[in-house]
Amino acid sequence: MARSSLEIAQILLKRRKFSQAITILEGCDEIYEGDIEYYVTFATCCLYVGDIGTARNYFQKARSIRMNDSRLLLGQAAIFLRYCETDRALEYYLDIRSFDPTNEVAKKALDFIKKYGGDDTTIRNWVDSGKIMEFYPPLGVNPDLIRNIFLGTLLLALIAFAFVKFHPQKKHDWVGPRANLTAFELSSDEKKNAANDDLSATVVHYILDSKAISKSYENAMQYVEDRRDNAAQVEINRLLNSNASLSIKQKASLLMRYLEVPTFDSLTDNYDYAQVAKEPELYLDCHVAWSGRVSNTEAFANGAWYCELLVGYLVGNENRDSVQGVVPVYFAQEPHPPVDPTKPIRILGQVSLKDGKLCLLGKAVYQPLHGNELK
Repeated sequence: MARSSLEIAQILLKRRKFSQAITILEGCDEIYEGDIEYYVTFATCCLYVGDIGTARNYFQKARSIRMNDSRLLLGQAAIFLRYCETDRALEYYLDIRSFDPTNEVAKKALDFIKKYGGDDTTIRNWVDSGKIMEFYPPLGVNPDLIRNIFLGTLLLALIAFAFVKFHPQKKHDWVGPRANLTAFELSSDEKKNAANDDLSATVVHYILDSKAISKSYENAMQYVEDRRDNAAQVEINRLLNSNASLSIKQKASLLMRYLEVPTFDSLTDNYDYAQVAKEPELYLDCHVAWSGRVSNTEAFANGAWYCELLVGYLVGNENRDSVQGVVPVYFAQEPHPPVDPTKPIRILGQVSLKDGKLCLLGKAVYQPLHGNELK
């Protein structure tokens, strides 16, 4: 039996695929008018992606139908807490405890308010770091995580079995200062059958032979050891978008857990705009530092900030023809001190795609305090 749009969206919500769930639910207001499950599901998705205005609206619609729903009250209380309205948040958490005394989220939130309720700075830090999500309506166990853990455990068991049975000779010591990557080394069988011949069920951007796949994977491991995270991410992306076997793609995905968010000073392998714009899928999730000017800035009620970066538009090169490209940049929180659009800027961001178009998820900015030249 085919699932309804709401059922599909609820599954996606549990899998943390918030944007996909929102896409399915958008435009369904008339179909699900008066349906509290639709309102709560839609509002929860919006809350997790940071669309606080829409989340507030749909939680309020749900409240007009039923007031004693833990998910609803947790969502509304979290919004109040985000804006440091601790008194109102406290009322909602106490309401939850009155009819759901075992609710752990409400208990943790009450303990937090008791400890930090008067400290707006701490609350804002929790919002900025994402820790505030601890007080959002819980989503339950992610089925994708269960599957990945099972597959990962099975994969590691197979690797261990192959090692014990065949005693493959090590060609490289993968025990580095950063991590022990020995368990991620490809077996002789994986190297031999690195290419997947059946491409009917997947989208492939790079067709590689087994030798090239094994080399790309070994490069990724070496870059992880050397803390060249951008270079490692490129090799991982190349494998994930190639005809590599499923086991190699799974191992490549697991390597990403060791990658870190850099600073301007620690960033290595900084790719330029032309490289990234040509093959954005290859550089997805890499961190880049690009310079230029900003335009079309917009601050949102939830503290988020948006701008368009005119890459290459700097002092001494004021001709608009010098602009290499215009890139949308999304910050979860507005930079502080505020950005001056009249001055050049360098933005550190993570390469992403929105509606199939290149954009950056902003991490940090640098502007000169005096003068108009970047260091």
